Amino acid sequence: MPKCTADQIDFGRLGRRQIEANFEGGAISSDGGLMLLRQTDRRIGLSTAVAAALHDPRNQDLIVHELRDLVAQRLYGLCCGYEDLNDHAALRSDPLMQTAVGTGEALGSSPTLCRMERRASRADVVGLNRVLVEQFIASQSTAPEELILDVDASDIPLHGDQEHSEFHGYYDHYCYLPLYVFAGRAMLACVLRNSRIDGAKHAAAVIKLLVTRLRQLWPEVRIIVRGDSGFCRQRLIRWCERQDVSYVIGVARNPRLQRIVAPWEERMQLRYAETLEKQREIHEFRYAAESWHRERRIITRLEFGSQGNNPRFIVTNLDRPAEALYDDLYCQRGEAENRIKETQLDLFGARASCHRFLSNWLRILFAALAYTLMQRLRELALAGTDLSKATAATIRVRLLKIGAAVIRNTRRIRILFASHHPLRDIFLTASRALAPP
Repeated sequence: MPKCTADQIDFGRLGRRQIEANFEGGAISSDGGLMLLRQTDRRIGLSTAVAAALHDPRNQDLIVHELRDLVAQRLYGLCCGYEDLNDHAALRSDPLMQTAVGTGEALGSSPTLCRMERRASRADVVGLNRVLVEQFIASQSTAPEELILDVDASDIPLHGDQEHSEFHGYYDHYCYLPLYVFAGRAMLACVLRNSRIDGAKHAAAVIKLLVTRLRQLWPEVRIIVRGDSGFCRQRLIRWCERQDVSYVIGVARNPRLQRIVAPWEERMQLRYAETLEKQREIHEFRYAAESWHRERRIITRLEFGSQGNNPRFIVTNLDRPAEALYDDLYCQRGEAENRIKETQLDLFGARASCHRFLSNWLRILFAALAYTLMQRLRELALAGTDLSKATAATIRVRLLKIGAAVIRNTRRIRILFASHHPLRDIFLTASRALAPP
């Protein structure tokens, strides 16, 4: 009879054999893909740049854990699905996490990481936003001809006594209202704001800072600002026009716009009554709201179907065909919303449980930086594979959460993966792409 202990697990029998399990496997990690994150981080220098941007008031002669190691530990943990600081009570002893961070000793404890978050300052969060921009710049091997800056906002629900917690009528709960800016898949800015504000607040200032920095390096780059109707604000539009920045921004429907498109909608209604097929048209005209100092180009997409009219409007200073502007340019704005969901859901960018506002902003920025790390892993190592367009959650489940035995001695560290892992070829391709030159 087997010896029964508190940690012994009985899974019944298979034929004549008893199925038993326990947690005595030794130095085995469930996050074999950590080494891919380590190699990506070493290639782009992300954790080093983040550590340089944060202030560290600790006595450097007395510290045990370098700031860079704490940052790497936090970012790798988020990428592998560990959203809570409490998770690091066990992770700090994980042999593969230690190897990925770059040490053979116990990593930072949960209280140590908590203290790092609690001492966040405004200079820290500004510096980390700067890291996001510089990481994007470094990722470009040549000067781009055109950059499209997607600006969007989202909500982060709050369930406690956080600083600047306010009720938002649209979202119907207490929340923060972060502002994001993307260039393609790359995140360039993450600005945490309280929610009782205009959703476009600070957008013009953030865009101005980004455009100024990008044009310092690439003075000939063509920049297009893209956003929904919540960002149709004169301060932003006028600044774009003064600085030779193009824009394509949604415009909210109002009675004046509705009167302009009414003849087209009536014609579509008649055709729908005859054919019972959904009607769609794109038109353009000149228009100026009362707060505008001049007329601007408006493009409208009109639809009429079983549910009636469904008009959309955008304002732009681009000289391109109306249909291409709406279908091929403006409609792609929705991709930024997918990137926000990936940051908030897959990488825990909606966890704002600290009391201090700046500490919560730092947490959100760590999620944004973890997103950057995963995005660069996609670009550098997974191009041409089945995971080249996968979300962070899919990459985590299929490539990072791999069981591995770790054997460490004085001469080497051996990491043994499962022989029959189904994505073995992709893992090999990624590791070779990230290998030092």
